[in-house]
Amino acid sequence: METKEFTTKIEALDRKMDLLLDMVNQQRIKAQGLEDLVADLSLVGKDMYDSAIVELENQKVELDPEELKILGIRILKNIRNLNGVMTSFESASDFIRDAGPIVNDMIIDFTKRLQELDQKGYFEFFGEFGRLIDNIISHFSAEDVKMLADNIVSILQTVKNMTQPEMLNSINNAVKVYDSMETQNVPEYSVFKLIRELNKPEMKRALGFMVTFMKNLANPGEKENVQNQQKT
Repeated sequence: METKEFTTKIEALDRKMDLLLDMVNQQRIKAQGLEDLVADLSLVGKDMYDSAIVELENQKVELDPEELKILGIRILKNIRNLNGVMTSFESASDFIRDAGPIVNDMIIDFTKRLQELDQKGYFEFFGEFGRLIDNIISHFSAEDVKMLADNIVSILQTVKNMTQPEMLNSINNAVKVYDSMETQNVPEYSVFKLIRELNKPEMKRALGFMVTFMKNLANPGEKENVQNQQKT
């Protein structure tokens, strides 16, 4: 009985020793892998360092160890600021990512609007407008433009007076009358027939209008004086 129990304990101890040896072996393998990794990284780091030294020499860059130390100290002292800059950069990146679809939609709408304007002929119109400006510049000198600038108030005042409703109605009536007249077969009038026509009321009113117009044209200030007297 004691021999059997002793054998069982020996077997249990052997199993524990096997587990312990296996763990030691695993640790040895990991340590060996870590050593290999460190060795590889050391080689890579050395190669990078040598390459950096060669490149700096080729670029004729001189590094002052004291300045590098000061730079490192300043970086360590401004870690909080650097973190703030990185946070701002991340926020800006998130904003750009979120605003991307909106900007894309705006670009699409703007492109559609440009297409609509092109279909309506806006660009063609502005192109012809540029040709109009070119023709004006080609046919008018700087002195002509100067005279236009000096007289622009009078020109605009004349245009304003011509666009008054009464003036437009008069011009429209004159155009209608001229359009309705027969210009090819104009009737002939003798002196006696002309005298009879002049005695008609509408001809007298027309003659009165012409005489009044000529008088006001010869003395443009008279009408203003009469209007001022009527106001006072």
